[in-house]
Amino acid sequence: MSSNRRVVLIFGGFLTAVAAAFYPIFFYPLAHVEDYKKTQSVNRAGINQADVQPTGVKIWSDPFKSK
Repeated sequence: MSSNRRVVLIFGGFLTAVAAAFYPIFFYPLAHVEDYKKTQSVNRAGINQADVQPTGVKIWSDPFKSK
């Protein structure tokens, strides 16, 4: 096996491993948004954000949003 082919296989294997690691973290949630929204609504039912949020923390607002 030539040296170039070995380098390509190693690099390709590394990229495949990175893609396989990122799929469940990033791409699966993007493809199944409704499932995650349903889970969030069930998990956050009965929680008042004002009671959970620490006192004195400002809520970030979009500086580019026109008023």
